[in-house]
Amino acid sequence: MRTTVAEQDPPLRGREREQEALDALIAGARDGHSAALVLRGEPGIGKTALLEYAVTHADGLRVLRGTGVEVEAELPFAGLQLVLRPALERLSGLPEPQRQALAGALGLGPGGREPMLTGLAVLSLLTDYADGAGLLVVVDDAQWLDRASQDALLFAARRLHAEGLAMLFGVREGEGSFEAVGLPEQRLTGLSHEASVALLDEHTLTPAVRYRLLAEARGNPLALRELPLAMAAESTPDLTAGALPLTDRLRLAFHGRISRLPESTQILLTVLATDETGEPAVVLRAAASLGAGIDDFAPAEAAGLLQRGTGTDLSITFRHPLIRAAVYQRAPMGQRLAVHRALAEALDAPEQADRRAWHRAAATLGPDAEVADALERSAVRARERGGHKAAAAAYDRAARLSDRPEDRTRRQALAAQAALESGDVERAADLARRTAREVGSESLRAGLSQVQALARFWQGEFPEAHRLLTDAAASISCAEPEQAAGLLVQAMHTGWYLGEPELTEVLKQLADLRLADELAVTPVVRYISRLFDRGPGKPLSLTDTLDEIRALGEVSEQMLSILCGIALARGQDEPAFDLAMSLQARHRAAGAAGRLPTVLFFAVEADIFTGRLRDARTTTVEARDLARDTGQQQWVRQLSSVLAHVDALRGDEAECRAHAELGLTGDRPGAIAPGAPWAHWSLGLLELGAGRAEPALSRFERLTKVPFDHHICAIRAVPDLVEAAVRIGAPERAAAPFANFEGWAESVGQPWADALVLRCRALLQDDQAEDLYARALATHDREARPIEFARTALLYGEWLRRARRKTEARTRLHEALEVFERLELELWAKRARHELTAAGAPEADPAPSRSSATGLTPQELQIVRLAAQGLSNRDIAAQLFLSHRTVGYHLYKAYPKLGVTSRGELKDIAAQLH
Repeated sequence: MRTTVAEQDPPLRGREREQEALDALIAGARDGHSAALVLRGEPGIGKTALLEYAVTHADGLRVLRGTGVEVEAELPFAGLQLVLRPALERLSGLPEPQRQALAGALGLGPGGREPMLTGLAVLSLLTDYADGAGLLVVVDDAQWLDRASQDALLFAARRLHAEGLAMLFGVREGEGSFEAVGLPEQRLTGLSHEASVALLDEHTLTPAVRYRLLAEARGNPLALRELPLAMAAESTPDLTAGALPLTDRLRLAFHGRISRLPESTQILLTVLATDETGEPAVVLRAAASLGAGIDDFAPAEAAGLLQRGTGTDLSITFRHPLIRAAVYQRAPMGQRLAVHRALAEALDAPEQADRRAWHRAAATLGPDAEVADALERSAVRARERGGHKAAAAAYDRAARLSDRPEDRTRRQALAAQAALESGDVERAADLARRTAREVGSESLRAGLSQVQALARFWQGEFPEAHRLLTDAAASISCAEPEQAAGLLVQAMHTGWYLGEPELTEVLKQLADLRLADELAVTPVVRYISRLFDRGPGKPLSLTDTLDEIRALGEVSEQMLSILCGIALARGQDEPAFDLAMSLQARHRAAGAAGRLPTVLFFAVEADIFTGRLRDARTTTVEARDLARDTGQQQWVRQLSSVLAHVDALRGDEAECRAHAELGLTGDRPGAIAPGAPWAHWSLGLLELGAGRAEPALSRFERLTKVPFDHHICAIRAVPDLVEAAVRIGAPERAAAPFANFEGWAESVGQPWADALVLRCRALLQDDQAEDLYARALATHDREARPIEFARTALLYGEWLRRARRKTEARTRLHEALEVFERLELELWAKRARHELTAAGAPEADPAPSRSSATGLTPQELQIVRLAAQGLSNRDIAAQLFLSHRTVGYHLYKAYPKLGVTSRGELKDIAAQLH
């Protein structure tokens, strides 16, 4: 990538709508708002011209800019370094973890492996560099940015809010990749006929040539400007070349202009096109070894192919990115190899080792152990900096250059793992599959199967992922039982999306393993093995299991996450919540934004089960937004279905249905949509709360059948199913699910589960209802699980009213109403008020909200809570992966809602925020 200061383009014709959008973006940055925009289109369609327009109209804003270069796409953070170069003076002011991450990514010091922490550091650096006055960041040819730079810039762009920051990306269609999911895009099409004619009027053309050019250019501005020049240089203009694709035609036009230059100028242009440092000294040093020098730039400048920087910028760059591509592609193979060798020699500084290695590799046609070793060292450095895609490319190229088979397979295996870590799952699966055929070690082959399985899982191919894991575990179960256990614990995750038979088979394989007692994985396996226990028996404690693991050593964070899910399935909600919160604190400290959605999901489930609905909504919104901003659509859908549950409890029908609909998307062959269980439960609960018992029962019954019957939602929804079945007079439809629930409750040994069993029995056994309801209320924990207590009190009050014991009924109904109104469960509160009126109580209006935090958005509430603990804006921003200016903006918006005027007053109302 190279930073440039371009000359101002002529006025843009036919782009008034796009210019208005850019004007609005820039005006917003001046006013302290932030936004990003992607301009996408074919080569020459006007992206570069529009980006130049933005730069020249950004008066009062600071500007950072750069252009992606194809030859540097394998160098981690190369693009980011050149975009941020003018802003690095602010690096020392970042919070220390972010400073270290960004410094390490840019090769300025030791770094870490968390790419999202680097992205957060980019956001913080850009915010500081904007300095309250506003900043415009412009990146052209973003499809050629290295993946690490893309990820960091896109993460920052997705987390923009109130920094005074505008980010613009120009992306060429059909080449490279720039997946800007979640960012607004503007797709550029050809100019109107009138605008096209006006551009051609700048040239003297015959009617036939004009007609042909208008048809061939299809409104492409670059074609309308360059093709007439190319044809004018031909003694006999070729009017038949339109059969070529337009991009190829433009390249040929540039080829013609390049070929007429002196040979030394062509060599110099090839060096410039191949170099990615943006440093004139490197270009000239390499060119000198090939017989070219600085004076050879003059003919290319005269031909309109180059442009110089202005002021202190001494760079010389191509006038359009397509010229660079044309220069490199037309160069003969021998010349390209010579240029790569010359650049490798010119890049002799220690910090240029990675670029030197890649140029040496590009100049090498056969096996070369020395070059392969250099590339492997480059891969290790890339991985340490979080540049996993670059590491994968370096390992793969090193493997191809290896002269020994064992080195080749080892490097291919490392390439597969790095590709998986980068999110390039297709490449990871292909590398792992090819390498597995070449290795003799069963253990290494099993590891490669795990890479393939994870790649297939993230592609939504759950059955194939599950098969790969279980087959690999079976192949090494005798020789490597510990490794097999790890594979099978992973298979518990894939099996969760398939059904109980698949999970049962995994549990059987785990039971057959001969694991030594001193292995840390052994208590993990022992705890998981109790997943489907029913009936009496002493339940295993998650707390004791974790203590045992710590005494023996460590297990992976992934295993601990799976333990969270198993614990929730075994009714151990608070220990699961504590473990999830411990993991999330670890991830926040490490800047691992991409890992937070998983553990926050488990924390949210525990919040819902224990009635902490405000916490549940706040955490779910954060987790969903982080999942969206880190490209984890599976978690976006799953967390949306959890939001639907909170909506259902609060009676927000429109939001519930919208969130549930998103949760139900994503079905795959042989597997369910990740969010489907929570979505069905949520929609059933919405219907039940509104008094529509028949459709509610239909939703709940879906959860009792394959492939849902093993899910946490399936067992937890049974008390709702029993209530719905009794309400429509069909208690027999609840018999089998309730029998399963009784066995589960007996096996988990939790008082709250016993209370729910008593409530269900009271619904099903009317002649014993009074005793059963009373025992249920006595067993409930009113403070720790208020919603279930209130629902039991409501059902008991309804039963007492029907028994004409109105005074007693009102007591229970008032208990229920107090909880429903306090937790703002309007549908359920309405039902309790209706029952109270029927029981002889005077009609009452809904109680006003008791919390001053009611009007806060989830993000405002989260920020205010942290501020009340005494954290600074920068500390809060680091925890929530936001900029400190966004934190300040939200606090400014929250103060009037809370009735406070300063940060110090937040401590006085802290209790109201929970």
